[in-house]
Amino acid sequence: MPTKILATIGPSSLNEDVIKKLTLNGVHLFRINLSHTKLSDISNVIDKIKSFTDVPICLDSEGAQVRNQDMESELVFFSKDSKVKIYHEPVLGNSKKISFAPVNVSKQLKVNDIIRIDFNSLALKVLEDNGSFLIANVESPGMIGSNKAADIDREIQLDALTHKDREAFKIGLKKGLTNFSLSFTHCAEDVKEVRKIIGNDTNLISKIESIRGVLNLKEILPLVDQILIDRGDLSREVSIERIPYLQRLIIYYAKSKEVPVYVATNLLESMINVSSPTRAEANDVASTLLMGASGLVLAAETAIGKYPVESVEMINSIVQQFNKWNPNSSFKDAIFN
Repeated sequence: MPTKILATIGPSSLNEDVIKKLTLNGVHLFRINLSHTKLSDISNVIDKIKSFTDVPICLDSEGAQVRNQDMESELVFFSKDSKVKIYHEPVLGNSKKISFAPVNVSKQLKVNDIIRIDFNSLALKVLEDNGSFLIANVESPGMIGSNKAADIDREIQLDALTHKDREAFKIGLKKGLTNFSLSFTHCAEDVKEVRKIIGNDTNLISKIESIRGVLNLKEILPLVDQILIDRGDLSREVSIERIPYLQRLIIYYAKSKEVPVYVATNLLESMINVSSPTRAEANDVASTLLMGASGLVLAAETAIGKYPVESVEMINSIVQQFNKWNPNSSFKDAIFN
């Protein structure tokens, strides 16, 4: 089976020229990330992509994830030991106040809970509950913008699908979409909840990005068409030095059950800003293919990066070398052929 390339559509790629070039470069699936797309825009984004290409579109849910809501700017700095109000209702955030989505999250927070935002860019500790808001201390100072992923240092209750996910999936079905992705798949019940909306005749990708998802793989795999390892969010719960080995175990196990595996996060991170990857990134992509991954997912590289087309071309180049790989090749063949 040929390696599949999934490309996330965003401001850098939502135009005719780029989408047509990505299509010519063999992108298998165009991904719309609902975490970064307004519900009111979904229909228009789908129509726009469809007008440029026949490549299928996949709607990727927000899922059971906490995010901070809109901030006054994309560079809001929180100084150490300053106090921040966490409101239960949406507010425009700044260095003194903030709110989170889903809206029921803050009401589950307790004194001494630690909230880490945007991969530890900022850490808040809840000090007290004042009824309409919480007061938190800035434990680790940092700078954040709007809609950044957050995690709490204990398990809280989150629905598998947000209201926005449900409505977006319904729009997708009406538009003829047959590919859907469930973020933060924790268990079989999460998958069954999605199937109630999209049916059993659609292609469903379950994203494995939590410890619960990994531990429940045995019950998840028979219910889905593919899984996707999101190494970024998984590294919020699993220490980063364990991720390469956990990735190998997940791929090996899924392949033993004949379920294809896609891999995402930081594949060509450097190419968000420069036209070529680092040697470490190229090696990571190649190693992921050698592990048996069925597909590779570009996210920020194609959604907001400066070089979306070049990123896909680079993935293709690495895949071509992988397809020629032979451990018995001579050094000369490895260099020149």
